[in-house]
Amino acid sequence: MDCTIDRRATFSASHRYWLPELNEAENRKLFGAGANFPGHGHNYVLYISIAGAIDNYGMVENLSTIKKVIKREVTSHLDYAYLNDAWPEFQQTLPTTENIARVIWQRLAPHLPLVNIQLYEHPELRADYAGNNMEATLTVKTHFSAAHRLALPELTLEQNSEIYGKCARVNGHGHNYHLEISVIGEIDARTGMIVDLGDLQNLVDELVVEPFDHTFLNKDIPYFASVVPTAENIALHIAQLLQEPVVRLGVELDKVKLIESPNNSCEIYCRKGSVKTQTKFNTALLAR
Repeated sequence: MDCTIDRRATFSASHRYWLPELNEAENRKLFGAGANFPGHGHNYVLYISIAGAIDNYGMVENLSTIKKVIKREVTSHLDYAYLNDAWPEFQQTLPTTENIARVIWQRLAPHLPLVNIQLYEHPELRADYAGNNMEATLTVKTHFSAAHRLALPELTLEQNSEIYGKCARVNGHGHNYHLEISVIGEIDARTGMIVDLGDLQNLVDELVVEPFDHTFLNKDIPYFASVVPTAENIALHIAQLLQEPVVRLGVELDKVKLIESPNNSCEIYCRKGSVKTQTKFNTALLAR
């Protein structure tokens, strides 16, 4: 039976999105503010996932060894570096979040039994890479505030309260919802991007955040006039809203995660047109 462990590392670095074969107007159209000279910086947070059998010492891999390998192969090169010049790989393909994750995998794979590289450029943007050639996953985070009531119209208040607890109260209640949208696609060999990040963020804002924010979901969103707006159903509807528009951006919707509260989250897995739901409750259903 294999076990997966994660090792966290950090580095601070700068980069610039600029292709010398394009003129300034073309670069700015493609990369926006990312094309500004001389570049911009981030405090990157890196998670290295390693899998294997637990040995006689109770470890998958010696943590001291993992730490030394990450420092030798990655952070000693990238910390306080200008990424465009740090590694030859970034001369060919720009150091976007997704491409940095891919190249880190390539650097570490000969030394560690990797299963995933996760790189946060900042708390609202991360990339995952699992060794699948040029395929990577990009995740953007956002939020909206909304109210809802959980109740089936054909049931009495007492019956709904048996099912939904306090969530069935007639005047509803609200949440600050946190939303993660993950898309998967091929890293462009020159730009380093799987999708135009601005286009993706605009799409999520247009189709989800703006229509949902500061609403009473049951009354203001037509879909929920006949569907109970549980976290699961909200996440499913968001996935349905985004699935086809995301394809038109050239990527595929991979996952929608909706965090309703610190105790309750839901994930919808969307690849290949199949939708699977996974709900996580850290407390009882009545603690929604």
